[in-house]
Amino acid sequence: MRIYLRMMKFVLPYWKVLICGLLASLLYVVFNSSSAWLTASFVNVIFPKSIEQSVKTELSVSETTQNMSANDRLKGLTRKLIIKDSPLETLKTLCIIIFITFFLKNVFFYLKGILLGYIQLRLITDLRNTLYSHLHKLSFSFFDRKRSGEISSIILNDVGVMRRSFSVSFNKLLVEPINILMFTIILFIISWQLTLMAIVILPVTGFIITKIGQSIRRKSIRTSRQIAGIMSILSETLYGIRVVKAFAMEKFETNRFLYETRKYFHLLFRRTKLRTISTPLNETLGVLIGVFLLWYGGAQVLSGTGLESEDFIRFVIMLFAIMQPIKSLNNVNIDIQQGIASATRVFSILDEKPDIVEKQNAMRLTGFNERVEYNHVSFNYDISKDNILSDVNFKIKRGEVVAIVGHSGAGKSTLVDLLPRFYDLNGGSIKIDGIDIRDVTFESLRSLMGIVTQETILFNDTIFNNIAYGMEDTNPEYVEAAAKAANALEFINGFPDKFQTVIGDKGTRLSGGQRQRLAIARALLKNPPILILDEATSSLDSESEQKVQMAIDRLMKDRTVLVIAHRLSTIQNADKIIVLEKGKVVETGTHSELLQKDGSYKYFSKLQINSL
Repeated sequence: MRIYLRMMKFVLPYWKVLICGLLASLLYVVFNSSSAWLTASFVNVIFPKSIEQSVKTELSVSETTQNMSANDRLKGLTRKLIIKDSPLETLKTLCIIIFITFFLKNVFFYLKGILLGYIQLRLITDLRNTLYSHLHKLSFSFFDRKRSGEISSIILNDVGVMRRSFSVSFNKLLVEPINILMFTIILFIISWQLTLMAIVILPVTGFIITKIGQSIRRKSIRTSRQIAGIMSILSETLYGIRVVKAFAMEKFETNRFLYETRKYFHLLFRRTKLRTISTPLNETLGVLIGVFLLWYGGAQVLSGTGLESEDFIRFVIMLFAIMQPIKSLNNVNIDIQQGIASATRVFSILDEKPDIVEKQNAMRLTGFNERVEYNHVSFNYDISKDNILSDVNFKIKRGEVVAIVGHSGAGKSTLVDLLPRFYDLNGGSIKIDGIDIRDVTFESLRSLMGIVTQETILFNDTIFNNIAYGMEDTNPEYVEAAAKAANALEFINGFPDKFQTVIGDKGTRLSGGQRQRLAIARALLKNPPILILDEATSSLDSESEQKVQMAIDRLMKDRTVLVIAHRLSTIQNADKIIVLEKGKVVETGTHSELLQKDGSYKYFSKLQINSL
């Protein structure tokens, strides 16, 4: 029920369309029931004596209408509508009325399908958009603990399952209960005794539908988790295909994938068996009770102790007409259980709260003028474990280049990730011009910074759009100037489409050095006062590193730079060097000052010199 209520929140903005859809559904049900009722009137038309008797009966009871049953009243109205002076005229009138009834029924069937279809498609579209927007609000910690394959599976697979499940179910869930109610009322009007016998099947059918639906929901949840695992394996393998081939692990990865798909097949097959058995089982029960009523009611008609032949035929038509919406509801329940299983996973992401939240009435940073301060900063990704950073203190003046050095795992990348608030520190504060970064808006904070990392992030788009990413209506001359300053213009002009060249997923059509130079061009175009460089040249060959380093030198000019570096020349030229060990600052100073201390930095420098 909680899932239903949450889904309804996405429907409420379209309440006017919903009301029109419900009205069209109601009129469809009215004409649908009328068409079934009128079909039984052929009994009076095919037998002329019945018509004569009907006219006599109509005249004889006209003065005692207060004592007539609801069934007799409805039949009386029907006779007034269709019975004419001759059987031929009566047949003609009945045929015209039946045609008009079926025509109007289908008109309203179309209208309710269009209106309710629009709502359910808007619901799924709005849900997908909300989910995608919500993902952008979540902190890095969410993406650290969630596999990318699982997130992709929820956005693509689970939302797709919801669309398929609710595309038909939403329509039927509103229409079929009204249909069943209308048919049931008519059945009670015709014969409440026979109707009560027919209703015996409903609790049995309801119990079967509920149990099968619950089992299908459980299996659907396990199926969604399984496909998420398959997508994760696929994503990891495609991303690391070079490593797979280098270690000759193709057979291992194939077997791992086949094992997961085999489990997925068995889950799907068990769900299919349940789905398939529900329809014949319920239909068999329905036909069983129908056959019994045919025998029981038919015997009464033949003996003259039960319903009239017209009423009995009308009851049988209505009884079998009601089976179709009941069967549809059974299928709807199965579809809905699958949709709810997927909706549960979708809402599990929507229920995720960002670890880092922008403060209410946060102020905007309009620029950077003086310094960046780390004051007693402590941080850990998991508060139950030891700190990755402990009591870190240092200052960066405007225009300074500060290098962060230390062994792998010392906390260098974490240190710079705290500045744009990719993560929030557990203790202490970071201030820009004396203002705590937790008191300012994300947009104004991050607009002050340009970030170039070892792993270059590019998009499957043109070179121009990758350089101009985040810069709307950028002057092409500025983009070209940024590319030139980043030493990228040479290889860009080598492509036939130049700046309009599409570089492929993650920039696969480019070399590592070319991708890095595009990232630097992007940072140059943004022209930020604060620059963060996270081992931007560590994965490049010597020639590419030289070109990239020249671009970095231009990028660093007249900026405040926080750089994680392994290149000795960058470190030597830094205004300040901070040495980290196990999350703590152990040394601070210039290159020459630290060499005189004969500490960790001197050892680090010797390693660098020996590796040249």
